[in-house]
Amino acid sequence: MALKKIVLDLETQKLFEEVGGRGKNHLLKVSVCGIWESANDKFSIFTEQELPKLAELLQSADEIIGFNIKEFDFEVLQPYLNFDVHTLPFLDIIQDVQRHLGRRVSLNSVAEATLGKGKSGNGKEAILFWRNKRLDLLKKYCLDDVKITRDVYNYGLANGKILYKDFFEIKEIPVKWKEPEPRVAMQKQVALF
Repeated sequence: MALKKIVLDLETQKLFEEVGGRGKNHLLKVSVCGIWESANDKFSIFTEQELPKLAELLQSADEIIGFNIKEFDFEVLQPYLNFDVHTLPFLDIIQDVQRHLGRRVSLNSVAEATLGKGKSGNGKEAILFWRNKRLDLLKKYCLDDVKITRDVYNYGLANGKILYKDFFEIKEIPVKWKEPEPRVAMQKQVALF
């Protein structure tokens, strides 16, 4: 049975300054959430109204992969879910970056150095797309980020490192990512004891 890995990225309806600053991510509201599923090599996008369908997929995943998902995407998504999203198995690329560097770097910096291509926009542009009802551009931007995150993850999985731009120099961040254990197998093992 194929592993069910999901790469996730979401966009918000509001800016930090509209909800009282950082740390109140649960108030930002989801505009769209994009995913890539490894089991069928499929990209999907979910609007705020479609998040219950996404919740089912997340609960069945062997691993959820993203860039800053623990402290951002999961926090924004939590009000829409009837379970604790932090109980799901996940790999957050930013955690390895912070562990190695002691600071954060952007997905764009990692993507440009690792893949030779950067992001197609930024989060503030995504909010403007939402406000101007340009869902076509919003969905494209979100799925572009999902693709970049997936490609950075796959590079790290295959090479044991990812790269980032430090001013004009490209430097390495070692990673020890490995394929997740299938959750179904893990649940069956628990049931046997």
